[in-house]
Amino acid sequence: MNLAARFERLPDLVNGDSDLLRRGRFLTVDFLVEIGEEAFQVSVDQGRIALSRGPALLRSHCFSIAASEAAWQAHWTDPPAPGWHDLFAMTKSGAARIAGDLQPFMANLQYLKDVLAKPRSAI
Repeated sequence: MNLAARFERLPDLVNGDSDLLRRGRFLTVDFLVEIGEEAFQVSVDQGRIALSRGPALLRSHCFSIAASEAAWQAHWTDPPAPGWHDLFAMTKSGAARIAGDLQPFMANLQYLKDVLAKPRSAI
């Protein structure tokens, strides 16, 4: 399964996880995830997520997380190798980039890290 197809399953994976929904219940935000050249707008509404492919015209996002296809592939390997297990480890090595208003990201860090690790279970 290619990476974009794996990532497109994210709403089902997250919205079906009651523990993750409980932890994200206070978060409502739009952010962008870039997988190589592919971009996805992720809308979080009280922990539930929806995806749309590509950055929608005239639709803003609070922050963005970008990495190459190879970096996301390494992050979504189960279990990931050291240095690929965490978004901050990926940014420290230069494999990923996080930009924008980081306050909502940092305030909901564990929820967002777990959301972006969910494609590991979509193999």
